[in-house]
Amino acid sequence: MKPRRWRERLLLQEDLNFLLTNRVPRLLLTRWMGWYSQIRSPWLTRLSIAVWRLFTELDLSDAKQSSFTSLHDCFVRELLPGARTFDADPAVLASPCDAIVGACGAVAGTQVFQAKGFPYALTELFGGSELAETYRDGCYVTLRLQSSMYHRFHAPHDCHVEHVSYISGDTWNVNPIALRRVERLFCRNERAVIRCRLSPDGPPIALVPVAAILVASIRLHFLNVLLHLKYRGPNQIPCAADFSKGQEMGWFQHGSTIIVFAPRGFRLCEGIVPGQPLRAGQRLMLRP
Repeated sequence: MKPRRWRERLLLQEDLNFLLTNRVPRLLLTRWMGWYSQIRSPWLTRLSIAVWRLFTELDLSDAKQSSFTSLHDCFVRELLPGARTFDADPAVLASPCDAIVGACGAVAGTQVFQAKGFPYALTELFGGSELAETYRDGCYVTLRLQSSMYHRFHAPHDCHVEHVSYISGDTWNVNPIALRRVERLFCRNERAVIRCRLSPDGPPIALVPVAAILVASIRLHFLNVLLHLKYRGPNQIPCAADFSKGQEMGWFQHGSTIIVFAPRGFRLCEGIVPGQPLRAGQRLMLRP
């Protein structure tokens, strides 16, 4: 096939993907998915999982359960003991989740990228300039959870959670096609900014789970509320929760993205490049 025709076909496929996953009533579809996923019916769940597998490489071989009574149970499935091992090196910040690495590298002042040519400001993502200054010239990694992946996320290091900022928003798809077309996408979508400090009295880090279309909720185990599109506050939530490295912190009800930020002096581990698949617990960043 001639290069020009190949590029035209690729653009047509991208246009169709963007149309089907974004030019729809996103908020309504997301709320509907939240309702549908909670229906407890073994036969409907088996049928839904079979359809799901037509579009994704869903692997349930390491799941603790062998059958599910609802799609929600499958989305937030636990794994067999030992299925994920966290790097024990205290100098290592581990990946909090299974993911595909997206944009990553050095923070340029207080600006980072969601995709090549699509920058966004930390001030807008975090909802304030004070926290953005904490990560000036720091380090970041975008971790994209595909819908078929394990959806729980864990502490990347021994840490103390100090504060959560919940920012309601849209539910754009966060796949690479949308990231190349929608400016400041992460700043538009629903998200939670989790402020942590490495124990004891160590440097700060921030985890930013970003929701997307069909993601009906973000569950954080240290909060007694479920963060979702109908949540009405409070939006600034002081916390005091301690986690050991690898301890579960919460989950998405579907796939989405977690962006990890560390201050100046941290650097990416070898092999952390866009497109690299990771499992929770693998090496992500190195402390100074």
